[in-house]
Amino acid sequence: MSAAEVFSAGVLLLLVIDPFGNVPLVMAALPGREPRARRRIILRECVIAYAILLAFMLGGRPFLQWLQLSEESLAIAGGTILFLIALRMVFRHPEGLFGETPDDEPFIFPLAVPAIAGPSALATVMLMVSRDPSHVAEWVAALTAAMVVTALVLVAAPRLTRALGERGMLAAERLMGLVLTALAVQMLLNGIRNFVEQLR
Repeated sequence: MSAAEVFSAGVLLLLVIDPFGNVPLVMAALPGREPRARRRIILRECVIAYAILLAFMLGGRPFLQWLQLSEESLAIAGGTILFLIALRMVFRHPEGLFGETPDDEPFIFPLAVPAIAGPSALATVMLMVSRDPSHVAEWVAALTAAMVVTALVLVAAPRLTRALGERGMLAAERLMGLVLTALAVQMLLNGIRNFVEQLR
């Protein structure tokens, strides 16, 4: 596997996780927190999300075989979920990507799941390994890099909000949404193409 493929996988995971889109959610879920407490919570949630994604990446293939799900069905389902998430990124929803958040300190929900380790991210990591199970180490490296960038962005959420402003954050989220839309459509097309080839 080439470095370009690993980089592409890392970018895809970063777009799926959407750290810039999760900045408003972090700010809303942690109102009035001291910087040290906010960093502790964010890093804890990122570690939990990373562990969940890693578990799905390493155990996703046996899970799919146990459920008798094909790679094509996962590609189509993952592409559909990605497309719906991307639409909510481009056309901003009043409640955000994942709905309302609780007022108390978040634990696993909604930051770790579903903001970071959401359905689209879980489907993506399983799809990566199912397509090329011989390069698990490279997929883990891509996931690790994406999670490090995500953690850095979310820890810097207050500074990003002040520096870019609401319009800047909205523009960044919509730009990521546009790129993710194209990736989702490509994933759908690949799944449909493989399914049609199997019928021949």
